[in-house]
Amino acid sequence: MRESFFKNSSLITYSTDQFTRSEVKDIKDIQLNDDPNIIQWFNTYGIGYRNEFFSIVREQNLDDFLIKLLSDNEHTNKVIQLDNIEFVAIRVLKTESTVFESEQMMFVVSPYFLWSIQEKPGDYFGWIRERLELNKGLVRKKKADYLFFLILESIIDNYQNTYERFITIDDEKLQLSEVKPTPEFTADVEQRKRYLLNFKKAAMSLRDTLIKLEKAELPGFKSNYFSEIKEQASNLITDIDFELQELESKINLIFSIQGHRLNEVMKTLTIFSVIFIPLTFIAGIYGMNFSNIPELEFKYGYFVLLAIMAILTLISIWVFKRKKWF
Repeated sequence: MRESFFKNSSLITYSTDQFTRSEVKDIKDIQLNDDPNIIQWFNTYGIGYRNEFFSIVREQNLDDFLIKLLSDNEHTNKVIQLDNIEFVAIRVLKTESTVFESEQMMFVVSPYFLWSIQEKPGDYFGWIRERLELNKGLVRKKKADYLFFLILESIIDNYQNTYERFITIDDEKLQLSEVKPTPEFTADVEQRKRYLLNFKKAAMSLRDTLIKLEKAELPGFKSNYFSEIKEQASNLITDIDFELQELESKINLIFSIQGHRLNEVMKTLTIFSVIFIPLTFIAGIYGMNFSNIPELEFKYGYFVLLAIMAILTLISIWVFKRKKWF
């Protein structure tokens, strides 16, 4: 188990003029301390390494309450301030495929180190590691709070990009002029609605976490970084709400079209019924098996009866036309 933990862990140490990325081969190789001259980013893939997590907490003299927090694999979004550190837990969407899954992410952050724990391998932070290695931008000039800001910004940027790539179905497919109450069209609308709701839930969870981080009062930890990405998350939620309203309009339009078509069918059937009911009545009268029906002896009775039926039909059609029923 410990070998797997080391295999899925990495440690980045950097400052303004140096960068080191190393594998972890022993718990003692991990030095998470508040040295103002260096910043450390320790990353672990996998949340099941409880014994290793506990050993790190004890070796680094971190707050013992972390042991309880790290032993829980199903956190909702949490921001808990401990002794000189912040514990942050969020659920993040995995968007590599069209079937979205979620993963638990946990962070232990201080002004001078960041310990990130991800449930599943792979992330969206490669550009951050590249900036650290090549000394691009401000990241190596800032403390761990800025590194944590970039990680959260990367998550919300990934949401935005995936939202635009997967959720925005071809406009021609869902524009109002192409709305058709077919099972396929309805399934497309419902699928898009599910995607939007997944994104809204994830974005709202991240925004709530950012609101809590914005209020953090950890010494040396700049919480004003998180105001910007809180606005990005709020804007994404607003866009999603607008899209959901558009989809609701399309669903209502589908129901209206279906109701209109049903009314048209019922109107047509009613018109035919009204035309044929008197004809059926007449035919029924003269189809009765009574021996004394005077009109049966009349030479032109059959033709007179057909003429009466034709006149009734024409009168019915004239009435319908006058009332603009068809």
